[in-house]
Amino acid sequence: MELKIGDKIPNFTAKDANGTDFDSQNIVGQKPLVIYFYPKDNTPGCTTQACSFRDQYEDFKDLGAEVIGISSDTVASHLKFSKQFKLPFILLSDFDKKIRKAFGVPTGMFGLLPGRVTYVTDKNGVIKMIFDSMLAAKHIPKALQAIKKLVS
Repeated sequence: MELKIGDKIPNFTAKDANGTDFDSQNIVGQKPLVIYFYPKDNTPGCTTQACSFRDQYEDFKDLGAEVIGISSDTVASHLKFSKQFKLPFILLSDFDKKIRKAFGVPTGMFGLLPGRVTYVTDKNGVIKMIFDSMLAAKHIPKALQAIKKLVS
């Protein structure tokens, strides 16, 4: 079942790029979130998207929001990707695709690729914006605009 605007995000746990346990319950209720699902580390579109979030990360932080990237890559892959491109935000390994399924992220490219979807939630974990597009660079301005609306 696909999550919709107005739904509360499900609780989820995963390992971050450092192998540390991440629990969404520790952050929901604290700040707005930008949670973006992407197909794969070190691919052209995903690298563009991650680097764009990196370049705008301070803008999100200044607005009190946290950015979380999620793909089914391993912790080791995330660590390498994160170090190579100096990514300052959280990357989570959804190796068993449980988080992707819990959000109902659709597949892209006729079911060949894991989908690229960005969710923006308020600090209580209620979804305020969903952007589903394989156009990687389009996600960052959409997410930033949604966060600005939330905090104004």
